[in-house]
Amino acid sequence: MTTYNFSAGPSSLPTEVMTQITQELTKNQATHMSILEISHRTPQFENILDEAKASLKSLLDLPDNYKVMFLSGGGTTQFEMVPMNLATRLKKIAILDSGNFAHKPIGAAEALNVTVDVPGTTRSIKYRELPHLPAQFDDTQYDYVHLVTNNTIEGTTYHQEDIPDVQHLVADMSSNILAEPYDFKKFDLIFAGAQKNLGIAGITLAIVNQDWLDEQDLSHLAPMQKYQTAIDKDSMYNTPPVFAIYVLNLVLKWIEQSGGIAGLYEKNQRKAHKLYDYLDHSSFFDAMVTGKERSLTNVVFTSGDAKRDAQIAQKASQAGFYNLAGHRSVGGFRASLYNAQPEQAVDDLIAYLKNVEMEYLND
Repeated sequence: MTTYNFSAGPSSLPTEVMTQITQELTKNQATHMSILEISHRTPQFENILDEAKASLKSLLDLPDNYKVMFLSGGGTTQFEMVPMNLATRLKKIAILDSGNFAHKPIGAAEALNVTVDVPGTTRSIKYRELPHLPAQFDDTQYDYVHLVTNNTIEGTTYHQEDIPDVQHLVADMSSNILAEPYDFKKFDLIFAGAQKNLGIAGITLAIVNQDWLDEQDLSHLAPMQKYQTAIDKDSMYNTPPVFAIYVLNLVLKWIEQSGGIAGLYEKNQRKAHKLYDYLDHSSFFDAMVTGKERSLTNVVFTSGDAKRDAQIAQKASQAGFYNLAGHRSVGGFRASLYNAQPEQAVDDLIAYLKNVEMEYLND
């Protein structure tokens, strides 16, 4: 039986990457040890680190003043590190409250005595739509504006045309980095957990505009709290997650061989549009998000009955479609279509959903 992983993360890895990991996992003649055993101070790992940074800068088309960091603690730790490092002048930031992972940074920043304004929120309608900055928004009153490009739980996305034009923009791109094109130079800081589109859990990517970071007063921070420490020590102030960075580097090579962001974007559009088209014409299932704000990477939908949805999700696992249940705050279903998800997975899922639809409508 063919099986598919629709988890929101950790998610599927490309088959080619899984094959290479398997081949390189045991001891080899060059290092006399497994990739799981090598030191972060070896030339082999230093090459992996350099390759990964160069690939990211190339894929994102970023100039030299943007610095790549590999950090621990997940995206959640970035809710604290970002205001620590980048809200040092006015100690005031603005957050577009577009979903669960946009709401959490509000409390994190406030706990650090940073004032947080929320110029737009759709929390009252359970984040079914995206909030936007008001027409008269004055970005000079804030150290930066924070947004989440793709809301993993709710299935909404700020696509390139909806990215606000502000002086300093911070983006949590955890669930759609490298999945669709953005003008990445519009962002002064990008961060993303690796376990969705970049690799496996255990590593967080952060990329910062060094020119902006140089303007900050970081004298109040301990070394591990500073982005500059990670930059100066090449992400090795402490022992980094060697294996996670190794996997990330393999995934980046796979992305390059897949046509880069442009190639994957074409594939991702095709996958998502197939599923949305089915849902829009279904008399049983409904997509929870409509219009241009729909996510390409996290498609949320429902049959309209929570108990029935849970039953269908359980039966789907038995049929080989794993982790289809939606987040507990939203319910229904969530099909995560990250870069590594094959198009055949979507075709097979649609065929399965059609059978479910017929079964329930004819019952």
